[in-house]
Amino acid sequence: MIHSSHGQSSNGQSSDGGSSLNQMRRYDPAAISRYYRLRPWRAVWRTVSIIWQFTGFLLGLKFDDWTGRAKANKYSRAAQLRHILTRLGPTYIKVGQALSTRPDLVRKDFLDELTKLQDQLPPFPTPIAFAIVEQELDRTIEEIYAEISPQPIAAASLGQVYRARLQTGQEVAVKVQRPNLLPTLTLDLYLMRWASRWLAPLLPLNLGHNLSLIVDEFGTKLFEEIDYLNEGRNAEKFAANFAEDPTVKVPSIYWRFSSQHVLTLEWINGFKLTDMQKIRESNLDRDELIEIGVTSGLRQLLEYGFFHADPHPGNLFATPDGKMAFIDFGMMDQLSQEMKETLVDAVVHLINKDYAEVANDFVKLGFLTPDTDIQPIVPALEAVLGNALGQNVRDFNFKTVTDQFASLMYEYPFRLPAQFALIIRSLVTQEGLALSLNPDFRIVDVAYPYVARRLLTGESPALRRRLLEVLFRDGKFQWERLENLIAIARSSDNDFDLLPTAQLGLQYLLSDEGHYLRQQLILALIENDRLHTEEVQRLWNLIKDDIKPARLFNVAIGALTGLSAAGATSLLPSVAALINPPSHQSNSAS
Repeated sequence: MIHSSHGQSSNGQSSDGGSSLNQMRRYDPAAISRYYRLRPWRAVWRTVSIIWQFTGFLLGLKFDDWTGRAKANKYSRAAQLRHILTRLGPTYIKVGQALSTRPDLVRKDFLDELTKLQDQLPPFPTPIAFAIVEQELDRTIEEIYAEISPQPIAAASLGQVYRARLQTGQEVAVKVQRPNLLPTLTLDLYLMRWASRWLAPLLPLNLGHNLSLIVDEFGTKLFEEIDYLNEGRNAEKFAANFAEDPTVKVPSIYWRFSSQHVLTLEWINGFKLTDMQKIRESNLDRDELIEIGVTSGLRQLLEYGFFHADPHPGNLFATPDGKMAFIDFGMMDQLSQEMKETLVDAVVHLINKDYAEVANDFVKLGFLTPDTDIQPIVPALEAVLGNALGQNVRDFNFKTVTDQFASLMYEYPFRLPAQFALIIRSLVTQEGLALSLNPDFRIVDVAYPYVARRLLTGESPALRRRLLEVLFRDGKFQWERLENLIAIARSSDNDFDLLPTAQLGLQYLLSDEGHYLRQQLILALIENDRLHTEEVQRLWNLIKDDIKPARLFNVAIGALTGLSAAGATSLLPSVAALINPPSHQSNSAS
């Protein structure tokens, strides 16, 4: 999803950047810089305008404090901030949208106003919108729609939405982009990039090391977001990923009536996740909605690697039947397979409290450079992450970690990889949304059971190897950890079925790949020359309700079906070892 266009204009501009920015299709910081260097008065005027408006706002807050009118004026000041962000345009509106999802960071009076930035912005005139539709689709409004709302039902930072019905009868949402967006977006990105160069040295150590890259990532995503054909493709890819998930709803795209600046998609009957009255009227469980949201977010990151980078309440709806509908796919990102696996590794190492490996994971993810000496960093990670997790993993929340982790930026050479700015924004936004539904929410209440189930039901060799990392430490089998994983996997899923997992595990155990595990299990069972009957009994009590003779027989048959003759032969030494366990001395000698 990331397009590299440095050093080459992708829009056919002349070398002086003199042609219209409205022709630009992909974010090209070099072309944008050339354009505005030849027009410095535009950059100066915009900078003065931004500084003037925020200075007036900050002075107003100070004046309220000096005159004792802060409480009386708090609502008018909140509205003033919303109006400033609205006047400054889409770039600053997006900043306000991000803040509107953090009830733990923003005062309620400001939060209520910033929430209006999600879909209550001033619309542009409907005649202009209809003219854009007719020009883009090359037919009249009457030819396309049997009926269409005379006014937009929602207006956001980049476009506005009309409710309509096609001539063929389907009810649709028609998304029309605001005219002349690029001049504003490109100027703001140019100024942000310019500011990042002189801000970076003022920030601690490597915190500002790649500030320009983060601006470029944001710019790339903004350009993708204003290409509605790209958004349509994203929606279909996202829908394919969740095709088997009955809790997630994605609208269909009507390609015949869509273009780069107009998108026609299936109408979703639903309401905002923050509309508590509608949630109560529909008898929906808010904690179930949180679980759907967090689980779908984790699946996006850890399973598919294709994630929604802008999940604010204006883009997420609850349906009356309890589904979660995603309706905006302009800002998406794609993780590589290597990055997905490293994220799972980091979770496993965090569960194991193996902070040296966590430090190595940070190197692989780009938070630390490969030449960084991680030895002094390991104790610091243990202090921060150990305190965040506490004695109980359920005490964890994402904001706790980010707040404590920020202190490490001042002491150690951590830096923020550009792509992780979007991941962190997505995670913070989702947690903020969950907090607005339930202030007592902790993300690990859902995340940890999900990870436990993923490890226990690992469908790939890579995930099964990671399960082994969790279950073995210093060559010893961690009985209690296996018990905890099974118990936690069940904690938020009463329907969690251990038998499919057992079949996968048995197949793995009987395979050539499972040779090491067979040896380790035998050694674990007879460790210190005794059969660990207590641990086996505890595990049995945990799983016995799942073990029905007929189902157990089917599992065994299913596992043995995939066993080759060579695999069966390889089992014999392990079985012999179990029947005639090695002595303590022989174990020591080996």
